Amino acid sequence: MPKLLTEADVRAALKMPALIDAMDGALTAFSAGRVTQPVRTVLEVGAEKNYFGVMPASIDDEQAVGAKLVTVYHGNHARGLASHQALIVLLNHATGELVALLDGRYITEARTAAVSAVSVRHLANKDASVLAILGSGVQARSHLEAIRHVRTLTEVRVWSPTAAKREAFAREQAAATGLPVRACASPSEATRGASIIALVTASKTPVIDSADVADGAHICAVGACRPDQREMTSALVKRARLFVDSRAAALKEAGEVLIPITEGTITESHLLAELGDVTGGQHLGRRTKDEVTVFKSLGLAVEDVIAAKLAVAASQDAKEFTL
Repeated sequence: MPKLLTEADVRAALKMPALIDAMDGALTAFSAGRVTQPVRTVLEVGAEKNYFGVMPASIDDEQAVGAKLVTVYHGNHARGLASHQALIVLLNHATGELVALLDGRYITEARTAAVSAVSVRHLANKDASVLAILGSGVQARSHLEAIRHVRTLTEVRVWSPTAAKREAFAREQAAATGLPVRACASPSEATRGASIIALVTASKTPVIDSADVADGAHICAVGACRPDQREMTSALVKRARLFVDSRAAALKEAGEVLIPITEGTITESHLLAELGDVTGGQHLGRRTKDEVTVFKSLGLAVEDVIAAKLAVAASQDAKEFTL
């Protein structure tokens, strides 16, 4: 019988170190061509242009197939709801039968941070220890949790537009992690001298420029997911060695890539490789200690399917149900 996993079930089952390793393998398989996955289908809903995406994937190596339905309604914050909602359908690879329905909100949150941690593992300097987080929502919390599993952090800085929120984040995460977490008054105060930068804002326009980023920094750019949105300026993108999760998706959806191309600041060749090419040993990531690297993340359906399969296998409390 199929299983039903609530968000609480998924949280209890998914452990970040195992999820990071699973995402490392999923990215490698994707870039090696062992995943069947189209670029997601996206609809804009209503006058606010809310986001509804459909993301299917199949991977023979893992005997996994499924799809995620995801929505992004930024007006939900005023309603006391999470802006990102999701449902994952996991199917039997051999028969097509339903294996499980999973709440996908936390899977989306956790696997996104786990993939950023993979990028830090492979692209950041080995001694990177100062993390700057721009944003103070669920992705900020998950990125701190994930990145501290792949680098030894000595300092964490956080900025978001609302002082009360960034200060609350600093207090809560310092208590939760035992790390020194400091709220900063501006993006540049947070990022200058940082060796790892996580961009997890809801901003549609750049929050940092090249002058805000030290030589040798690695940037995980997560927040902007539409062609007209970006968290970094064109000058910063041009300066950096640029990696993405999916070349096809980035050239369709990533404002950080598309806007500089349209401006003539970069060409498509500036997009060096997919992160899976680096994890799989097919492309060199960081070459020198001083260069800036950027990983632009949009999210892959295979990440959701593999994370869902991992959660089902590890869950002790999932309930069976019939349709």
